Amino acid sequence: MIRARILERVGGHREPVVIGAGLTAEGAPMTVPGGLKLVPAAVLVPLVEHADGVTVLLTRRTDHLTDHAGQISFPGGRIEPADDDAVAAALRESEEEIGLDPARVQIVGRIDTCLTGTGYSVVPVVGLVEPPLGLVLDRNEVAEVFEVPLSFVLDARNHQRRSAVLRGVERHFFVLEYQSRYIWGATARMLVNLHERMAG
Repeated sequence: MIRARILERVGGHREPVVIGAGLTAEGAPMTVPGGLKLVPAAVLVPLVEHADGVTVLLTRRTDHLTDHAGQISFPGGRIEPADDDAVAAALRESEEEIGLDPARVQIVGRIDTCLTGTGYSVVPVVGLVEPPLGLVLDRNEVAEVFEVPLSFVLDARNHQRRSAVLRGVERHFFVLEYQSRYIWGATARMLVNLHERMAG
């Protein structure tokens, strides 16, 4: 049933909207500061189909990286000239970062493009993943991988609203706390967007 719902709600060719790097106090998308050239990027939103339920696979970035060090994210990165499209970039980056075999991923669709405060325009590509995963991490980029039940992500009670002053601007953002992990920023916004698509 959940698989059919994912295919129905996320699949298809609906044109996604762009969501900002943060939210205003009223909940509207906050745009990236003017003049900032956005770097095209893509991430894979891996939904792992276990016998006892679907999970969302996430990574924790290593602490020494230039951008988003130590943060929880989806596997992904810049769209390179050799990539045919965002899907190709997301699959390539996922294989490079965590050793996820593209043959085990069924691309379903995409959710809304997300702008980050660090200047990326990120296309989240949603894929259903068949276990076993057989992951091999690039320890230079990824400190760990873990899974969160999709049911947790789809429960709006787990979407907390927080605020902070970043670069002199007050930003409002979502946080999902799962066990001892603190998911926030663009990754949390994408998870909330996945919830919105699934609930819509």
